[in-house]
Amino acid sequence: MNWIAQTTSWYFFLFLLGIVALPVTKKIFGSFFDVGYSFSKAIGLLLVSYSALVLGMYHILPFSRGGLLFLTGLLGLAGAYFVHKSNIKTLTLPRSQLLLIIFQEILFIASLFFWVKVRGQEPSIHGLEKFMDFGFINSILKSTYFPPKDMWLAGHSINYYYFGHLTGAVLIKLSNIASNYGYNLILATLFAMGITQTFSLCFNIVYKAFGQKIRLSFLAGILGTFLVNIGGNLHTIYAFTSGYGADKPVPFWNILSKFNPATYWYPNATRFIPFTIHEFPIYSYVVADLHGHVFDIPFVLLTLAFLFSVFTAEKFTSNRPLLSLSTFKASKELSTAITVAFLCAIHFMTNAFDGPIYILIGMSLFLYTHGFTKRFIQLGIITAIGFIVFTYPFSSHFVPFVSGIGVNCAPDYLTQFKKIGPFIFEKGNCQMSPVWMLLTLWGFFIFHYIFLTLRYYFASNKETKGKNWISLSRIDHFMLILFSIGTALLIIPEYFYIKDIYPAHFRANTMFKLGYQAFIMMGIASTYTFFRMKQGLRAFNALSITYLILFIPLFVLVAIYPTFAITSYYGNLQKEPQLNGTLWLRQSLSSYEKIITYLNANVEGQPTILEAQGDSYTDFNLVSAYTGLPTVGGWWVHEWLWRGDSNVIGNLIPDIQGIYEGTDSTTVKRLLNKHAIEYIIVGPNERSKYTNLNEETLRKVGEIIFSTTDSNTASTSYILKPQL
Repeated sequence: MNWIAQTTSWYFFLFLLGIVALPVTKKIFGSFFDVGYSFSKAIGLLLVSYSALVLGMYHILPFSRGGLLFLTGLLGLAGAYFVHKSNIKTLTLPRSQLLLIIFQEILFIASLFFWVKVRGQEPSIHGLEKFMDFGFINSILKSTYFPPKDMWLAGHSINYYYFGHLTGAVLIKLSNIASNYGYNLILATLFAMGITQTFSLCFNIVYKAFGQKIRLSFLAGILGTFLVNIGGNLHTIYAFTSGYGADKPVPFWNILSKFNPATYWYPNATRFIPFTIHEFPIYSYVVADLHGHVFDIPFVLLTLAFLFSVFTAEKFTSNRPLLSLSTFKASKELSTAITVAFLCAIHFMTNAFDGPIYILIGMSLFLYTHGFTKRFIQLGIITAIGFIVFTYPFSSHFVPFVSGIGVNCAPDYLTQFKKIGPFIFEKGNCQMSPVWMLLTLWGFFIFHYIFLTLRYYFASNKETKGKNWISLSRIDHFMLILFSIGTALLIIPEYFYIKDIYPAHFRANTMFKLGYQAFIMMGIASTYTFFRMKQGLRAFNALSITYLILFIPLFVLVAIYPTFAITSYYGNLQKEPQLNGTLWLRQSLSSYEKIITYLNANVEGQPTILEAQGDSYTDFNLVSAYTGLPTVGGWWVHEWLWRGDSNVIGNLIPDIQGIYEGTDSTTVKRLLNKHAIEYIIVGPNERSKYTNLNEETLRKVGEIIFSTTDSNTASTSYILKPQL
């Protein structure tokens, strides 16, 4: 099939998931003008994937296409029953609402096909950490039950946050499209979900806040989805400078010149502060690593939309018991706490940092509605217990690889203790971000936070009736909470970091994961701020005029980022899209393409294979990544991070080398038995890694079941099956 047919086939199953989840969606987002339609696909995917995880973990339902279709059908039946029982007509809507829903579906289709076209210019599953993400997906696809096997450490399950990869595998199995195409379709799906869900959320925020004005709300949806999914940060000011050397940023005012786009390199906006990472969605969409923070974007937007719909409702709080024991009817507050717990469990299993972040937001809103009361404590306990219960199927097979909370620039008198409770005091670990760098990255959002606060303080007497402060609505408070928590997430890495294995980049992951969520939250709040400030323009309000004058150049800097990023990575988008992510092998490593094709077509289950062990970010261990078949030892630093011990791979290296370079067939057989190896790969990586490769001994212990000649090197590569 060509790219259009592949994308259309893929879209059908996304549409199906959205339709079967629509009754649940309408129940959750009944207060939304569009009944939350754009969130239905994410809800359907989430419910089917979580059900598959739980049932697969306890060996109740195998992870198969038939099983997933069964779960999808079950969700549809449950929705139909709910519609019948509730006596509601799910699709009976006024014309204006129906037109908005149709627009959102068209927007989803357009976004999906647009990013398929973009990604189709360079679809290779190659470079950065794509091997890791593709390996996770392929291992899950090969699984009958869970937990899935670690493709880079035979005999162990994946010790990483893989729920997002599971959702990708669900879509691949449902659509029956090969994973090397599915990888790129997943990326386009996440982009399209991010676009439409942000549009819906921002539309409904402004619709509810400004008197149900559809046109104004529509503009808010467009602006919000641009800021969150496509916009960059103020780092593009460097496109107006003479540029700076790699990893050596200098203040932009020292090198200002004219618009000089040739000097601008888009990744620098995510690696500006030395030894840190501070990415945002459009960069993730462009570089196409399917990491947990990207998979979690639709679920993050779903959580924010849910919290907004609940906490801006007029009748959320009550004096009713949380649970009526006589009728077992839960109050709305109890249902909310359980839903927050479930969504935060999904975040934790998808991208661990996000779980605590959204628990914090949920608890902040509980605190806002109840104060520090017994009711607040009850809801907090319910949320905590629910979170533990919902994550248990995953966490029962997962060992956290965080060793503590580091204190940045710890005083000398504390470094002698090294560790007190969860806090770690490491001598020499001191990195503080210059304020001008923080403002370069986050100034656009801080600008909006400041002006929203000033808008409330310096309101006219007519608005405040003589008081200094406007009487804030719950929507206003919700936005201020998003801004406040987002700002806190930016400040935390200046004082604390989650301890991992990286020495110089010790706070990189902390800044990365916290900043990513700050970007999304503050992008939504900034959209609201724009329309709040716009109110003052009619009255020729000085604050609003000042805001608009400053907003325009700042917005231009944010808006030009995608032109640099997309064109730098994908060119002018003139090529016919090609979605086969393994096609690059044909030009570079053709023998591996044939070996992978053979294994995928002829090997059942997940027997252990042996290939050359390599360092992270290299082209080694691609056979295990591209097949989902576990190898004895894969990318060293990644397994070190996931397991917390460099010896996990280090102790295996002599055995792997001993098999490939061994001269004694008895010793080689013993090592093969020790690791239960059923297939040995011999190709360019193995020949380059093991210079004393002993093919004579290998052929004594097994037979070649497949061989091919590399078109580039004319060397023979093969798969050998040991005879043990």
